[in-house]
Amino acid sequence: MIFNKTIKIQNKEISSTSPTFVIAEAGVNHGGNMNVAKKLIDLASDAGADAVKFQTFRTEHLILNSVEKAPYQQKTTEATESQMEMLKKLEVTKEQNLELKRYCKEKDIIFLTTPFDENSLDEIDELDLPAYKIASTDTTNLPFLKRVAKKGKPIFLSTGMTYLSEVQMALETIYEYNKDIVLLQCTANYPIRDDEANLNVIDTFKKHFDALVGYSDHTVGVGAAAFAIPMGAKVVEKHFTLDKSLKGPDHRASLSPGELKEFVQLVGKVDTFMGCSIKKPNLSETKTRKSLQKCLVANCEIQNGEILTENNIIGKRTGGEGVSPIYYKDLVGTKATKNYKKDEIINL
Repeated sequence: MIFNKTIKIQNKEISSTSPTFVIAEAGVNHGGNMNVAKKLIDLASDAGADAVKFQTFRTEHLILNSVEKAPYQQKTTEATESQMEMLKKLEVTKEQNLELKRYCKEKDIIFLTTPFDENSLDEIDELDLPAYKIASTDTTNLPFLKRVAKKGKPIFLSTGMTYLSEVQMALETIYEYNKDIVLLQCTANYPIRDDEANLNVIDTFKKHFDALVGYSDHTVGVGAAAFAIPMGAKVVEKHFTLDKSLKGPDHRASLSPGELKEFVQLVGKVDTFMGCSIKKPNLSETKTRKSLQKCLVANCEIQNGEILTENNIIGKRTGGEGVSPIYYKDLVGTKATKNYKKDEIINL
């Protein structure tokens, strides 16, 4: 399977040479309040993220009433509240998604939302999103992945809670219909310990799958995402909130407003550090190269016609004049064409 190496997301490009694409994950941290959702968009835009992402689901299509909350949700939400009751309060309607999309356009940031069920997928398809983010909960939901792939939009696929063989099956399902995918390493807990980030999985993905890769980060604080960039991650995603102390399942594992700005700045700094993949002297090095690199000079007096050897020529700094010692083999064994004094620059 060979997936596309250049993907367009609205006015942004994701490729091996592009800046890292940053998704600010608002998720359900709006708490069902659209004014809060807009404030989250403001934060993501001001921080310089490329996209802000929410979540769309219809609770009755997502979960059975009897399902308990995940362990982390039990710690961060009301104990007497069921998972269905919790999720019901966090739903975003189609009209609200349209409102948020329009507001994102005003703020010059890409609007994304994750569909969590088939009905929501069809509903947000009418929003004409530039891409779909699929949560780790659906990496093994092959019928759902097939429906998403057939929409023909680029896909960000998180892979928390999965085995490599399951990721393989997910990609095989998508590949038949869609070649635009970014495969995100993820550990699906909120938050995770540092030793659960498993950034080395990015190398595993690169070894096994011919696709763009990224990292969905659930570590504490600014966290691990920036370290994924030198490993080849071209997309990073991080939860953020207005206030970590708010009630809700994801606030404690999210970035504060200040941390979000720091996160985006750090990603940009790492991109700057990464620079160009072509090994050549930088423009700023050219004068330094002349001053510091060596050229061949006579190591002693050399007579016209004398054989040049490794003993009678040597490299010294000459200010860039003469023959680089990298070509010394071209001179060794040839005859001097003139008399040379010690330290005189050797010319071809």
